[in-house]
Amino acid sequence: MAATSGTDEPVSGELVSVAHALSLPAESYGNDPDIEMAWAMRAMQHAEVYYKLISSVDPQFLKLTKVDDQIYSEFRKNFEALRIDVLDPEELKSELAKEKWRPFCLKFNGIVEDFNYGTLLRLDCSQGYTEENTIFAPRIQFFAIEIARNREGYNKAVYISVQDKEGEKGVNNGGEKRADNGEEENTKNRGEKGADSGEEKKEGINREDKTDKGGEKEKEADKEINKSGEKAM
Repeated sequence: MAATSGTDEPVSGELVSVAHALSLPAESYGNDPDIEMAWAMRAMQHAEVYYKLISSVDPQFLKLTKVDDQIYSEFRKNFEALRIDVLDPEELKSELAKEKWRPFCLKFNGIVEDFNYGTLLRLDCSQGYTEENTIFAPRIQFFAIEIARNREGYNKAVYISVQDKEGEKGVNNGGEKRADNGEEENTKNRGEKGADSGEEKKEGINREDKTDKGGEKEKEADKEINKSGEKAM
């Protein structure tokens, strides 16, 4: 049966080979650069999703697997003194460290799906997934360390940092909005003031017209009085 993609189009043999390789345990592919690149791309997608998660939700309330309690308990039982806020690569990658990690990881074979898939792990939990701050690790190792970081409060630094930046952005946007509203209010006031001045000017002219007309009527009345007086004489 030919492999198909989501659009029911045949998938190339190369992609099928890569997909098959990714389904194998890490030990099966050694140091093949093409396979490592395919693993890295998949791991990067996983890392981006995870970083967004701990940036938007308080990490202490996150549940990464169905067996978080078991993973955390076994991890701290076997690595009680391991510093996890800033990891030392030697504690994960040296031959001595691998001998200690191997039995722990194998305990979760069949319990955690894809327990030995390659996953990106941050060295300094207060920082993001940069090249300098990232190492490649089995998924169960990632879960063990990140569950511990979440429960022990170390990953909260990322959450607080991102939330503070978003808060500052909101304040800045609010200030700009208030400034715009203030300008609109000033413009409105200037318009109202101009309208009032025009109205006052119009009323002034009307009052002057009425005064002039009143004066003219008084003059005409005086003339009539004078005429009447002359006739009487």
